[in-house]
Amino acid sequence: DPSSDFKLEGVGTEDVALIEQSIDIMEAALTPLKNFILPSGHLLISASHVCRTVCRRAERRVVALQKTAHVDEPIAVYLNRLSDYFFVLARYFATLMNVDEIKWQS
Repeated sequence: DPSSDFKLEGVGTEDVALIEQSIDIMEAALTPLKNFILPSGHLLISASHVCRTVCRRAERRVVALQKTAHVDEPIAVYLNRLSDYFFVLARYFATLMNVDEIKWQS
């Protein structure tokens, strides 16, 4: 039913802000990214990248759903930031474990 409302209890702008703060804390320990990197190097890093791609897929589905139904805006924003969180988390794990990030070569 296109008139249905989709709400995810407990997801709001404060949750988005919390994720952004966590990203900022981890990024402070990272070197700036100048190349695309491949999701590899350690199982934990690869798992973080898998989580990132699942979040991106969910975000795309929510954006498509927004075209036909009301979806609270913080849901899509939260999924977007959560996928960014998992990307930074993968890089943070690489730094903590002293694993070289594999740069994509064209």
